[in-house]
Amino acid sequence: MTDGRAAPDASCHHLAAPSAPVESMSYARAEDLAAVRAFVCARALAGGLSPARVDLLGLAVSELATNTLQHTEGGGLVRVWTAADDVICDIVDQGGLRSVAGEMPAADAIRGRGLAIVARICDEVTVSASPQGTVVRVRFHR
Repeated sequence: MTDGRAAPDASCHHLAAPSAPVESMSYARAEDLAAVRAFVCARALAGGLSPARVDLLGLAVSELATNTLQHTEGGGLVRVWTAADDVICDIVDQGGLRSVAGEMPAADAIRGRGLAIVARICDEVTVSASPQGTVVRVRFHR
């Protein structure tokens, strides 16, 4: 992030299973994206995330879910829960492992900003392979 906070963790490693109740929603088409954003944002707001941070989480989830639909087959699953001082969201799909840490593309580039944006607006981003597929976990501090 550029506001003086530490750079987000965008590493690839094993993710611990959630220890709190998790709500989830599947998506498979571009028409599902608005519902995915609304689902995540409503739960994040109820979980105590400020409205401004909820908007950032909605943007991150939208970018990740859009990547799922553009680059994988079969859609994906979004999971959201709260833990300690955080709202956490997983985006699970059948795509390969990927790094979300990277340089922002040139201003004239047509594509490639989504993952760079996610890395910059989330407090933490981790990527892992699981039996369900690739999991991108984003964490926002409340």
